Amino acid sequence: METTVELAESVGIAPACEALAVSRSTFYRYSNPMHTVDPVRPRSHRRLSEAERQEVLNVLHSDRFADKSPAQVYAILLDEGIYYCSIRTMYRILEAHGEVRERRNQLRHPNYKKPELLAVAPNEVWSWDITKLRGPVKWTYYYLYVILDIFSRYVVGWMVAHRESAELARRLISESCRKQGIEPDQLTIHADRGSSMRSKSVALLLSDLGITKTHSRPYVSNDNPYSEAQFKTLKYQPEFPDRFGSIQDSRAFCQPFFIYYNTEHRHSGIGLMTPQAVHYGWAKEINAARQDTLLSAYALHPERFVRKAPEPPLLPREVWINPPPAKAMHEKVSEVRLFTPGDTGILSELCKIDGNH
Repeated sequence: METTVELAESVGIAPACEALAVSRSTFYRYSNPMHTVDPVRPRSHRRLSEAERQEVLNVLHSDRFADKSPAQVYAILLDEGIYYCSIRTMYRILEAHGEVRERRNQLRHPNYKKPELLAVAPNEVWSWDITKLRGPVKWTYYYLYVILDIFSRYVVGWMVAHRESAELARRLISESCRKQGIEPDQLTIHADRGSSMRSKSVALLLSDLGITKTHSRPYVSNDNPYSEAQFKTLKYQPEFPDRFGSIQDSRAFCQPFFIYYNTEHRHSGIGLMTPQAVHYGWAKEINAARQDTLLSAYALHPERFVRKAPEPPLLPREVWINPPPAKAMHEKVSEVRLFTPGDTGILSELCKIDGNH
């Protein structure tokens, strides 16, 4: 603003403000500040004396009136032929002593921290959740447990059970970690705040395995987006029935679906790769082959590609749950790797645990 003032002395106020993108009203307020002093409000001669105010406060604090509102106290004393002050004055006296508030105990929600999770390779962050599958009649459900790697979108474990159970969840997580060869301090598992997710048995298992656990904030579905999206993919399948005739029917449907999902489904979030290819480190080779195919097509008909040679969809370099602001992200991720080579052997068997066990 000082620059604007100096420039205005030579070229005028309007050109200086226009040149420096400063509004003239701001310039005038800066040049002519108004120093106002809050007037001291005189004390009214009708005001209660300090002794009288203390007497009213003692009455309000008495055992007789401690649990009553000023209006109740005023009316009771008035019926007894006693008048100290108005109801409003009682409130003023209480407010001066910091005693005006809601008398009832109010439910206070804690401030839940927003989870910020980063995965730059498979088996760094898993997300798991439970969804209901409708049974043969109304009010009957089967419970589908699914554990998903958020980087590769690979389903590392699933099961269908008759009920939601912390013990079944513990067994599923334990078996999935065993099949994926999870080492201590390697993995973070994220879930919502369901009873199974927050159970003591699951917490103890994760602690024993050296796995970090995080939870979504209450009623915030965006904190667990990958599991929610996977359930949508499942339930939007054309073959997905309105109801399952039995738990065996639900398992018979899920078995081929998860094989298809892991090995055939091209996922838009991972460069149209299959979750299996990304999870086991085959994506680089597949992407290179795709690039060769596109370059061959470009060599045959370059006129069909207006701007540049075609390229395959980009592969993920990092996957976030609730990414921080750009500056914080830049500081947090100084270096990311494209893929960490994983087990390139045969596809691990999907984790299935009988819910009746």
